[in-house]
Amino acid sequence: MSNFAELAKEIKSCRECRSLFGFEPNPVVSGNQDAKILQISQAPSQNVHNTSKCFNDASGRKLRGEWYQIPDEDFYNGNNFYISAVGHCYPGKSPNGEDRKPPKKCADKWLKQEIKLVNSKIIVLIGRYSANYFFPNKDFSELIFNNQKIDDKLTIVLPHPSPNNQKWFKDHPDFETKRLPEIRKIIHNVLYCLIL
Repeated sequence: MSNFAELAKEIKSCRECRSLFGFEPNPVVSGNQDAKILQISQAPSQNVHNTSKCFNDASGRKLRGEWYQIPDEDFYNGNNFYISAVGHCYPGKSPNGEDRKPPKKCADKWLKQEIKLVNSKIIVLIGRYSANYFFPNKDFSELIFNNQKIDDKLTIVLPHPSPNNQKWFKDHPDFETKRLPEIRKIIHNVLYCLIL
């Protein structure tokens, strides 16, 4: 598929995982073809599923407010961020109460096309699941502490900002003191046309 508008329409109308999930899928993506940043996470949360608004949850508040330090208006501006995920729909809960992993077939079908059609300056991967999709044989912490490339685009990997991810932060205190300020500077440079 070579047309961005067609791709967006196809993604939002996809219901392939209805029988797998046991409920009506709600693919959630936002942003424009020329968004400055392509952000890819694991999958929408239940709250995002219910509201159809990307990162409309505790993880999103931490990401926007504490990590990026940008106003909500800038984050939700489609010219700034194209927000996608490995799984475009909330996948439901597993028997132990955690969110299920999104089906890989979703990313295989849609994500590569999005990367091809979105003319972003950089890519931001959020969480282990999205990082493993693109860099399956690399250490997650090393991915976070070093800039990467996807299709020759600068790619930044972030740990998931979920409140359930406290162990990783305790094990890696340098993330918030050293790496996060570097990442924030890159994000601000791209968003606000500063020199990289």
